[in-house]
Order: sequence, then C-alpha cells, then structure tokens
Amino acid sequence: MTYQKRVPLLMLLDSIIVLFSIYVGYFILHPYSDFYTSKLLLVSSVILLVSHHVFAIMYRLYNKVWEYASVGELLTITKAVTFSILTAAIAQGIGNGNVYWRVLLITWMMHVLLIGGSRFSWRMYRDHHIKSKLEKRRTLIVGAGSAGTTVARQLLHNNDIDLEPVAFVDDDITKYKLEIFGLSVCGVIEHIPDIVVKNKIKDIIIAIPSLPKSEIRRIYEICAKTDANIKIMPMIEDIMTGKVSVNAIRNVEVEDLLGRDPVELDISTISETIAGSTVLVTGAGGSIGSEICRQICKFAPKRLILLGHGEFSIYNVDMELRNKWEEIEILPVIADVQDRSRIFEVMEAYVPDVVYHAAAHKHVPLMEYNPREAVKNNIFGTKNVAEAADTFGVHSFVLVSTDKAVNPPNVMGATKRIAEMIVQNLAKESKTKFVSVRFGNVLGSRGSVIPLFKKQIEAGGPVTVTHPDMTRYFMTIPEASRLVIQAGTLARGGEVFVLDMGDPVNISDLAKNLITLSGYTIEEIGIEYSGIRPGEKMFEELLNENEVQKKQVFPKIHIGKAEPLGKSELFHFIDSLIDMPMNEIKETIVFVANNKEIRKLQVAE
Repeated sequence: MTYQKRVPLLMLLDSIIVLFSIYVGYFILHPYSDFYTSKLLLVSSVILLVSHHVFAIMYRLYNKVWEYASVGELLTITKAVTFSILTAAIAQGIGNGNVYWRVLLITWMMHVLLIGGSRFSWRMYRDHHIKSKLEKRRTLIVGAGSAGTTVARQLLHNNDIDLEPVAFVDDDITKYKLEIFGLSVCGVIEHIPDIVVKNKIKDIIIAIPSLPKSEIRRIYEICAKTDANIKIMPMIEDIMTGKVSVNAIRNVEVEDLLGRDPVELDISTISETIAGSTVLVTGAGGSIGSEICRQICKFAPKRLILLGHGEFSIYNVDMELRNKWEEIEILPVIADVQDRSRIFEVMEAYVPDVVYHAAAHKHVPLMEYNPREAVKNNIFGTKNVAEAADTFGVHSFVLVSTDKAVNPPNVMGATKRIAEMIVQNLAKESKTKFVSVRFGNVLGSRGSVIPLFKKQIEAGGPVTVTHPDMTRYFMTIPEASRLVIQAGTLARGGEVFVLDMGDPVNISDLAKNLITLSGYTIEEIGIEYSGIRPGEKMFEELLNENEVQKKQVFPKIHIGKAEPLGKSELFHFIDSLIDMPMNEIKETIVFVANNKEIRKLQVAE
C-alpha cells in the first residue's frame, strides 16, 4: 500500500477509535454521572480528536512500519495518547471549570488498547500467518551477545530471508538454558555438532564479529564437522548504523580463516602524505596495483596516474575509479616499465609526489622457464622507475616486494631481492625516500593458489597441492595494499618493511577448507599431491636470520636489516645481465641475490 493511501486510512481508523473510546467511557459512567452533558461530550470529543492527530503527526505514528513494531512503538503510542488526553483535560478545566478524570481515564485506557492493538495486530498476522507459508531453514546462531540477538530479531521479523533461528550457542555459561526472543541458549560452542543433529539444523550463523580470526577459525572447524551451511555476519557496527542489513549475512570465506587480524592503518598520517598530492602507481591494472589505487582514492589525492602496459586492465580500473571518485583527476598511462625513455618521459610530465611500484612478474614456476623476462621486468623495470623517481625529485618511492626475496632459490625471488638492493642503494644518496615492502602470498591475486583451487573444485576436482607439508604466509589483497600505503608514510629511506603475518598456513589445510566452504566433502573432490615445482621452497621466510629485528615500528610492521651489495658492484653486475647467456642467468642472479660477493662468483667461474 502506498504512503498516500496508507496515511488517510490510519487517520480514519484512529478517528473511529478516539470517538469510540470517549463515548464508551461516557456510557460506562453515565448511570453514575449526570453532569456529563451532550454538549460537553461533543466538545471533548472534537478536542480529543484534533489533539490526537496533532500528537500522532508529531510522533510520526503514521510513518511507522508496524510489521516490525516493538516496545519502542508502544511507548510512542502511549505518549501521543497521553498528551492528547491531557489536552482534553486542560480544555475541560478552562471551559467547564471541572476535569472529569474518570471518563478521561477510561478513554485513555481504551485509546491505548485499541490503537496499540490495531497496529500490533498486523505484526501478529504477519508473524503467525504469512510467515508460516514460507519454507524456512532451521538456523543455529553462534553467539548470544548483542550481535547474535540483533541477527535473531531481524531473522524472526524478516520474511524475505529463508532462515529461521531456533537456538543459540554461547561459551558464556551464565546464559545456558536462558531464552532470548523465545530461543533457548542450548549449549556451548563445543556442543555444536550434537545440537545440529538434535535440532535438525540446516544453517549456522557465526555472530561474534568482535572475535579474533584465530577464534573464528576454531569455531568454523567445529561447525565444519556438521553438514550445515556455515555463514558469518558483518560487523555489528555496520548493521546498527544501517550500512548493511541482516541480509548481508554471507558465507564464510577463506579470508575469515587466516587466523590473524588484519593490520590497521594510521589514517591521519596517510592523509597528510596523500591528500592533495600526485600519486603514480605502476602495474595499476594488476590485482595489487589496482587495489592500491582504490585505497589511495579514499585519501583524496589531487591526481592519480594509472601506469601499466595492459590496455584492457588499465581501462577497467580507470572506468571503475572515475565512476566512484569524480573529484580526483585520474590519468590512465599505457607504458612498459622496461621502456626507460618512456618511463622518464612520464615521470617528467607528471612529477608525482609518491610512486608505488607494483609492476612485476611474480609467478615462480613460470619465471623459472623465462628468466630473462623476469630480469627485464623485475630488475631493469625497477631500476628505470626508481632512477626516474630520483631524477625528477619524487618525495617517496615504495617498491612492492615479496617474502620470496629472502634466501631466494628461484628466479622470481632473486630478481625481487636485486630490485630491493637497487632501491636500498639509491636511498643512500637520493633526496627521494626509497623503501621496500615485503609480504607473503596474496589471497585472490592473479596467479595465486586460491583462484586455481576454485577452478579445480568447480570442475569436480581433484585439487592439486604440491606437498602435504608445504606452508605459506597469506594476506588479503586490501591488506597487502594498505601495508604498501602505510609503509610509504613510515619511510625514512632504505628500509625493508615486513608485515608480522602470524603463523604460516598449511596449503593442504587451505585446500581442505576451500573444498568444505564450497559445499563439498573432501572425499567428493579429492586432493592430489603433484610434487614441488621448479624454484619452489617448502617453507617461505619473511626475514633471514641476519635480518631479524624484533622491534615493531608500527603495529604488526617490522623493519628488516637486509644489507645490499655496494652500488658500483651491483650496477656493474646488472649491466652484465644484458648480454648474459640464458643458461647462466638463473644461477648467477640467485647467487648474487643471496648477497654473495661478485668477485667470489668470478673466482668460481
């Protein structure tokens, strides 16, 4: 029913109730009160009717959605009725010299009862008749706190969702066997498997958003022992402020099971660095580069330059950001970091304040087969962009590096470590603040293991894992991008920033979690072990034993003490790579990247 039809109908209904209430009060007391004349009754009725509508409009009784009515709406009705009765009483006192409280009291009670009843009857009809016609999935809510009760309330009153809460579980034993909205707290989290079977639960909602991720992972592992679908709710603050509704309850994602809380940002410092500045991002069309651009836009730069050699990927990011951030000047630039003259041309034309260098080849086995391309992109590309930044006075330069640059046995890691050395050497004599940022594998990035696993699961399996004991550090794309941005504000020059990424994740366990999250059993999909690929390490490191520095410069961010080769020695070696035979490149760059002296390499030859 439209608002234009709804309000007149409610006003008509209230008018009938008001007149009915005062006349019922009059006829109940009429045998005992001959002072209440027809004229007084008529005047009191008119005053009560007008005052009711005035206070009803004031308290927005005609704007309420009564199918969700609760105690708050009942209090609003009581206030409007009370003030309208008091207005009638004042009018009686002024016009007649007497206030007939008994009649007005009966009128007040009838008024509240009938108006409240008319409103709440729709909610009762909706809850007990319309609701019963919909097929609902029996749902267990994990957490009987403010978040869990908010979810339960909205599920109980929202017929657009096919979830029906039937019980809570909570580790707070003081709530055991208590009822909330008619739903029992029937056990603790460890009891979930038994509760699911006993209550025929189809869905489980984890509704404790304040828990650390390690606890969410523990709860998920317990829930995963059942056949129920496992969901998780958004932040309670987002629901309460209206940013999202209970409809935003979603399936548990791999990101929720990292076992580590994400790094937070120093918003004020980042704003001071980026607001009103010109920012250039290389590799802006990639998964990390594009997310850096999205995060940067939140801090209101004057100009954002999207540099990449992939026309379609740059076009997509450009269109996305233009549609959302009209106030920022966004410039798409098609350029290859290997093209030195083009990079210098771009840097001279735009003179950015901050450069985030995310362009790189990063796939380990692929670079083992194509070492020269890794050298051209990761080493020469970095050298070109970094030297251009130095030449044109860029304030700060942030190199996106990797944990694979630590003791690298492979081409990709070795080229990234040499890229770090280039940046570290330039930092010694440049006015530009050069820094590197290392982090582990990025969930969902191009070429990462998660998209591969998902495709294999969609195809019916099996999921291929290299080795049952292989582990990796993981983080999300937004988190990786935020770390890069934060590092730029912490830069003093020459540092290698490293995120405290918690405990490494076993790849086999990750595959198993992803299978169950996709709604399958491990037996249905299967896992095959293919063996370690060329260049891969069993365990990744974020710092080697000589680089470890326990002190954090920012929550969850460390500075490594990685020492580079001397500039002249390093740059002479880089120049020699241009004409180096393909079969020598891998061994040579891995040797140098592990900080071996070049003269030892020459003696060995």
